[in-house]
Amino acid sequence: MELLSTPRSIEINNITCDSFRISWAMDGGDLERVTHYFIDLNKKENKNSNKFKHRDVPTKLVAKAVPLPMTVRGHWFLSPRTEYSVAVQTAVKQSDGEYLVSGWSETVEFCTGDYAKEHLAQLQEKAELIAGRMLRFSVFYRNQHKEYFQHVRMHCGNVMKPSLKDNSGSHGSPTSGMLHGIFFSCNTEFNTGQPPQDSPYGRYRFQIPAQRLFSPNTNLYFADFYCMYTAYHYVVLVLAPKGSPGDHFCRERLPQLDISCNKFLTCCMEDGELVYHHAQDIILEVIYTEPIDLSLGVLGEISGHQLMSLSTADAKKDPSCKTCNISVGR
Repeated sequence: MELLSTPRSIEINNITCDSFRISWAMDGGDLERVTHYFIDLNKKENKNSNKFKHRDVPTKLVAKAVPLPMTVRGHWFLSPRTEYSVAVQTAVKQSDGEYLVSGWSETVEFCTGDYAKEHLAQLQEKAELIAGRMLRFSVFYRNQHKEYFQHVRMHCGNVMKPSLKDNSGSHGSPTSGMLHGIFFSCNTEFNTGQPPQDSPYGRYRFQIPAQRLFSPNTNLYFADFYCMYTAYHYVVLVLAPKGSPGDHFCRERLPQLDISCNKFLTCCMEDGELVYHHAQDIILEVIYTEPIDLSLGVLGEISGHQLMSLSTADAKKDPSCKTCNISVGR
């Protein structure tokens, strides 16, 4: 039997967080003969791709020949925001069960995408299942070290400026490394209705009335749901003034929440004043997308401990947790 031509001119497009489309060129005579495609897919950080040790042993992914381009999909071997290399080989399955194979194509590299809105909507639905009842609150707060606030006062004109979100949480979150904002908390202790006196982020706390950040002129977005190998679960929300750059960024990428009716964080008018509630059974991380002057709130020192074990700075999500993972790339 004649040898097969080596696949060439590989093209990859329609890339998502857990799929891509691939096509290549091969000699016309091969089109009718080829019965299978072998696809060698490797994370870029592992340069040692597992080629065939013997030419009749299939590679990682085996597919029956279909018209090209073909879609490769699978959350069990594709992760979001991850660089991969891919090479292909064509084969003809012979009557004795052995394969006649082509040479390997050139290796092409690509990077998978972020979660799309539909993936985040699935995370949102899972988060809603454990959010719990709503508790009333009145302030957002931000803990940092004393040096942080000294720097804001001395070098930033007394204004806290948005910074780039780190890579904590779900690997596929479109906000990580992309959205600028200022992190706030709003959780309260159910028995006192006040913010806890402990924090993982520093002993100095800036508190600001909730209406300064959250009002009918603010849009609210769901950004992430994750845990860090603990029983605690975190939900990341974004508050963006309507029409702001942060609002435009989120509108294209994140599910928008009704500010007066959702399971996480609400703002409602009652008896002529705005009333605020947060979910009891999750830890909310709220990103506000605009600068904030310290004069709009109060700065003080907390009396509790600095619980470093609860810090989420660059925290990696537990990929095995059934509560906060979905069946796409993690």
